[in-house]
Amino acid sequence: MRPLFAALILALASSPALSADADTAAPHPFSIRDLVMMDRVSDPQLSPDGRYALFTVRSTDYAANKGTTSIYMMDLNKPPQPVKVVDKGSSPRWAPDGQSIYYSAPKDGVAQVWYRTFDADNGKGLSLTVRAGDAVTDAQLDVGSFKLSPDGSKLLLSYEVFTDCPDLACTKERLDGREKDKSTGTVYDKLFVRHWDTWADGRRNQLYIADAAGPSQPLLLSRGIDGDVPSKPFGGEDEFTFSPDGKTVYFDARIAGTTEPWSTNFDIYSVPTDGSAAPTNLTADNLAWDANPLVSPDGKTLFYTAMKEPGSEADRFGIWALDLASGQKREVDPSWDRSAGALQASPDGKTLYTTTDDNGQHPLFAMDVATGKATMLVTDGAVGGFALSAKKILLTRDDLKRPADLYTADLRGKGLKQVSHFNAKRIKGAQTGDFEFYTFKGANGDTVQGYVVKPVGYKKGKTYPVAFIIHGGPQGAMTNSWSYRWNAQTYAGQGFAVVTVNFHGSTGYGQKFTDAISGDWGGKPLEDLKLGWSAALSKYNFLDGDRACALGASYGGYMVYWIAGVWNQPWKCLVDHDGVFDARAMYYDTEELWFEEKENGGTQFDHPENYERFNPINHVKDWRVPMLVIHGGKDFRIPETQGMGAFTALQRRGIPSKLLHFPDENHWVLKPQNSVQWHETVNAWLKEWTAPTAGAK
Repeated sequence: MRPLFAALILALASSPALSADADTAAPHPFSIRDLVMMDRVSDPQLSPDGRYALFTVRSTDYAANKGTTSIYMMDLNKPPQPVKVVDKGSSPRWAPDGQSIYYSAPKDGVAQVWYRTFDADNGKGLSLTVRAGDAVTDAQLDVGSFKLSPDGSKLLLSYEVFTDCPDLACTKERLDGREKDKSTGTVYDKLFVRHWDTWADGRRNQLYIADAAGPSQPLLLSRGIDGDVPSKPFGGEDEFTFSPDGKTVYFDARIAGTTEPWSTNFDIYSVPTDGSAAPTNLTADNLAWDANPLVSPDGKTLFYTAMKEPGSEADRFGIWALDLASGQKREVDPSWDRSAGALQASPDGKTLYTTTDDNGQHPLFAMDVATGKATMLVTDGAVGGFALSAKKILLTRDDLKRPADLYTADLRGKGLKQVSHFNAKRIKGAQTGDFEFYTFKGANGDTVQGYVVKPVGYKKGKTYPVAFIIHGGPQGAMTNSWSYRWNAQTYAGQGFAVVTVNFHGSTGYGQKFTDAISGDWGGKPLEDLKLGWSAALSKYNFLDGDRACALGASYGGYMVYWIAGVWNQPWKCLVDHDGVFDARAMYYDTEELWFEEKENGGTQFDHPENYERFNPINHVKDWRVPMLVIHGGKDFRIPETQGMGAFTALQRRGIPSKLLHFPDENHWVLKPQNSVQWHETVNAWLKEWTAPTAGAK
C-alpha cells in the first residue's frame, strides 16, 4: 500500500465564524464548516489492568492556523466525561505500575519525554489528581518517538542526528553553526536530495536508549546503521521494540548507501540494550521489505511482517515468525490474502491482532499463530488504533457517517461498546447523506466494488449532480471510513451525490487484484471507472449523468489528466490535485524511484515506451473539459511543475481553467486556513459547471 503517494489529506481546519458553540447549531447540511471543527480521537492506550484509557484528541486552533493535540484519560469501569490530563502533548504511554504515564510534550520549544503520576478514583470517580510533570529527557534536540521498556526502567528514543557526531550536543552545535553561516549552498553526492517535503541536510534518525527515571546521557544503539531508525518521513514506534526481559532491542531499517531511492529492502536487526555489540541483521535473506517487529510474551519468537517482492511497496505484507533460538522462519498466514498492518499479541502469545482493508471495510482481525486462521473481530467501518489488556480491547472506530470514537470489546471482539462521544452534538446537528456499496462486472469480468452517497435532503424522484471521486495510491481504497482527506459528506452536504469505484489496484480485494494496476495505469482501472459509472447510473436513478464532475488527487489526479484526453465525454468539469501530468518527467523529478520503476517495469531510460503508453501529456490535443488544477509548492512526491504544465496546456488550448497554488503545502494540504480555501474553491468550481445553465453561457 502506498500511503505516501495516496489521496490528498485535507487536515482539520476552521473558519473565523466557527467556535466551540457550533456543536449546538440548528440542523443543517454537513459542510467543511462542520468537518473542520471535529475532534480527532486517536492513539488509544489501555492501563495494565484494563480499567483506564489514555488517548489523544486533536482540535483546531484556527487563529494559530494549526492543530493542537491534548491527552485525555477516562475510567472504563464507570465512564464519566473524559478528563484532559495534558493540555499540549502526544504519545501517552502507561508505565508498568499503571499509576504513571509517559508522554511527549515541548519544553522550551524542544520536544521532550515527560513523566507524571496520578491518583484515580478516591471514591469520587475519576478524580485524577495529576501531579506536576517532570521531563525525563533534556537534550537540545527534539525526541522523535519513544518506547518504554517492559520493566519501566529504560526508554528507547529516536533523534535526528549527524551520524559522524559523537554525541547529541555535537549535532546541535553543527546546526547552530550552519545558521550563522551566510552561504546557503549545499553540495550533494547522492540521493535523496529531497524527500516528501524536506531537503536533505545530512542528518538521520537514530535509535538511542536512556534511563526512564530522569535525564541521562543517551546511548546510541543503531551504531553503524546507514539508514533512518525509524524510517522517514512517517516511521514511528512500530518500527522498534524491546524483548520481554528488556535485554534486547529489535528494529527495522533500510540501509541507505547510494541505492536508497530505488530500494525497499528493509531488514530487522537485533541489538543488546547495553550497546555491547553492533546490530545484527536477522532477515538478510529477504531482499524485500521486513517490518513491524514484535516479540512474543515468552521471548522465544520474533513476529514481523514481510513482503516477498523486492522493489515493491504494495506487495502483500505476510506475517512471519522467527524462532530466536534456532533462527528458523515460517510464514504464519500463507493462505490469508490480505496485507497485515502493525501487530499486537495476546497475553498468552497464541493470537496476533492486526488491521487491514477488506472489501470496503477496515476491520480488526485476530490471527491464530498455530494455524494461520484469520478471524474478523470488528468490522462495518474502520478500526484505527487499538490496544490490548488481559481481557479487553480498546480501539478507535469510524465510518462514512461518523468520525472516530473509542470502543471496547473482549478479546474475541464480542460486546463492542462505544465509550466516548466526542462529536455527538456536532454529528446530530450536521445532516449527512446515506450510502450504499454496490458491485459490478469490471475489467476481465472481475467483480469490482464501489459506493454511492446520497445528497443531504435527498427526495425520491429528483435527480442530483454528481461528484465522481477517484482515489489515490493507487494501491489504496475508498472504504467505509471517516476521512479528513476526501470526505464524501462535504459534497453530499453541498447537494451532490457521490460515486466512487475501487478499481483494479485497490486494496482489500486480494493481492492479485492489487497487483493488476502495475504497468497498466490507464488500462484496467479506466475500464473499471467506465463500467462502474455506467452501473451506478443504471442502478441509481437519482444520479444526473449530464451534470457530473470527476475529481482526484495523486494517482487520482493522474487519472483525471488521463481521462481529460481519453474519456472526457461524461464530464462537465474536472478537478485535479497534485496529479501526474507527464509520466516521463515524473520519473526524473520524483524522489522515491522504486515506485516509478515498479509501476512502469523498470527505469525510464531502459523502457521509455512503458512511460509513454499511458502518458496524459500525449493526449492534450483532445482535452476539452473545464479543469481546476491544484498543486503544492513543497510537494516533492509529484513536483509542482506537473501541475504548472497541465495549467499551461489548458490555457494555451483556450479551455476554461483555474490554478490554485499553495506555496507552503506538500502533497497534502495541512494548514487549516488553506484547507478551508481548498474546499471552498473546489465547491465553487463544481457548482459553476454543474448548474443547469452552465453550458449556455
